Amino acid sequence: MTIRRGETGVGVLSSRTSGSCFPIAALIVLAFLVFSFFVFGSGFSSSAFSDINDSVSSFNKQDLNWRERMALQHVKSLFSKEVMDVIKSNMDDLGPLSLESFRKNNLSASWKIVGQQTVADTNAVAAKSTEEAANDKQETSKGDHSSFSETPASLARRHLREKRREIRAADLVKLDDEVTVKLENAAIERSKSVDSAVLGKYSIWRKENENENPDSTVRLMRDQMIMARVYISLSRIKHKTDLANELQNQLKESQRALGEATADSDLHTSAPEKIKAMGQMLSKAREQLYDCKLVTVKLRAMLQSADEQVRSLKKQSTFLSQLAAKTIPNGLHCLSMRLTIDYYLLPPEKRKFPRSENLENPDLYHYALFSDNVLAASVVVNSTIMNAKEPEKHVFHLVTDKLNFGAMNMWFLLNPPGKATIHVENVDEFKWLNSSYCPVLRQLESAAMKEYYFKAAHPTTLAAGSSNLKYRNPKYLSMLNHLRFYLPQVYPQLDKILFLDDDIVVQKDLTGLWRVDLNGKVNGAVETCGESFHRFDKYLNFSNPHIAKNFDPNACGWAYGMNIFDLKEWKKKDITGIYHKWQNMNEDRVLWKLGTLPPGLMTFYGLTHPLEKSWHVLGLGYNPSVDRSEIDSAAVVHYNGNMKPWLELAMTKYRPYWTKYIKFDHPYIQSCKLGE
Repeated sequence: MTIRRGETGVGVLSSRTSGSCFPIAALIVLAFLVFSFFVFGSGFSSSAFSDINDSVSSFNKQDLNWRERMALQHVKSLFSKEVMDVIKSNMDDLGPLSLESFRKNNLSASWKIVGQQTVADTNAVAAKSTEEAANDKQETSKGDHSSFSETPASLARRHLREKRREIRAADLVKLDDEVTVKLENAAIERSKSVDSAVLGKYSIWRKENENENPDSTVRLMRDQMIMARVYISLSRIKHKTDLANELQNQLKESQRALGEATADSDLHTSAPEKIKAMGQMLSKAREQLYDCKLVTVKLRAMLQSADEQVRSLKKQSTFLSQLAAKTIPNGLHCLSMRLTIDYYLLPPEKRKFPRSENLENPDLYHYALFSDNVLAASVVVNSTIMNAKEPEKHVFHLVTDKLNFGAMNMWFLLNPPGKATIHVENVDEFKWLNSSYCPVLRQLESAAMKEYYFKAAHPTTLAAGSSNLKYRNPKYLSMLNHLRFYLPQVYPQLDKILFLDDDIVVQKDLTGLWRVDLNGKVNGAVETCGESFHRFDKYLNFSNPHIAKNFDPNACGWAYGMNIFDLKEWKKKDITGIYHKWQNMNEDRVLWKLGTLPPGLMTFYGLTHPLEKSWHVLGLGYNPSVDRSEIDSAAVVHYNGNMKPWLELAMTKYRPYWTKYIKFDHPYIQSCKLGE
């Protein structure tokens, strides 16, 4: 038998010094049994009780005291000093132990009662221990019973146990929270791919909107139709064909009522009736089929399917937007054709521009503009001249293709840019620009390049063709796009020239660019890189050893579209030769994919002087969040991207910066319906 710390029993004398308590009667019985064992050497049976009693009565007092001392010495090894004091004091009160006194006092029965009461009281104390420890109080004695508070040591241990339990519970809660957060984040990431415009909360079973919105009825019908599809699938899984057919019929009715409506005002008058009928049908299906796990699985599958459809539609949208960006609108085509016809009807003597003597004067401000878009070229020239302080000192060198040569000439003959000088050339008449000299032309004539550009992957669908349309972009096949690498050959008498793309608008006088010190560099351009984007590794293949060896992947990119070139330094450093070297190495497209910016970055690597960013602001053709103050303070704004200002898909808020330089009352523009 062990003594439990902190327990209370019936008929127990407590000791605060040791923190232990034990029923007095039980201790007396135990002491008596130990004493009897030592006296007789072995146990005793019920049949020998009378003989034992006689033997005990014949002991003299001295022998009894001696045996008692011997028994107590053995008992001391089992119990603490405080317990032995209790036993001794109670033995003194009761007198010499005997089996007769054991019988007379019925101590065996007392032991049984005490044991039962001890167990009962122990359970009661255990139930109240938490409250007693928290209040740090001890109860008062009631009758013959006493209860005591825990010792400091046991209280400290209990507090430690409680603290450990709290820590474990907190860890488990934290773990659950982390799992929940991970699941929520994963769901958020998945939902980013779906552009949801759902506003407000509403029930699919009844129309009770917490946040009313004008199109809540349309949204309710769509949600009902989604749940109908879920239950149709579940009913077929569970072989409830009749229910599936009823749901299918009701779904068709709702689809007919919804039609192409996107707002409540567009709904058919039968919509409320269909909503009510569908609600009743869904309630019936819910009673028969609702299974949380199955519904969750089905909705997740539908979400994944919707994600796939969204991705497919995005690919188609990309394809169509690229196609729209590369297609000539009817109005522009009309303008070019009308101007071309009228140009060739002019007598040869009226086809010449005035002030041709300025074309090779190095003291003037010379611009290079290569374009096949008459209207875009007119905006570049008009915006530059209207913001120039000395228009008579500006000379524009326009180069176009054979198809648009007549139209470009006719437009500027009819609309001369004030006192500025204009000259238009046909790129097809540059006899020196041939396949034996120009690597790009030689590559374009090869069968492999034709296969790459014109039959890329043989797409059979819009989604498949979207990734290859950019490779078939006409500008990559036109020498107008590559002519920028031959400026000294095109203009051998000039020392400096400002290159402009045809999708820019000039807002300030640009003559200050000719006074910028390029510090021995060839190209002056605005850098486009941020903290981690538009750097060389975005454009070049750094897995190729030639690229990795010669270029820094973190080098900053810069923008084509407004570049001041020092043609003297260009010739000294043989920039065109550097371009030819890299173009020849990229015949299999292992260094870069396409375009003129990557070879430009490589050709002018270490030879580009950064200009102030206010000279050239980009992004108006793709970025809807360009800062308005940056646009207004820029010398040049650039519509780089697919959303060109002359296309219907142009961003409306940026278009006025371009249209302000077009005369919409011009007869040619009106006849071709090129309105605002």
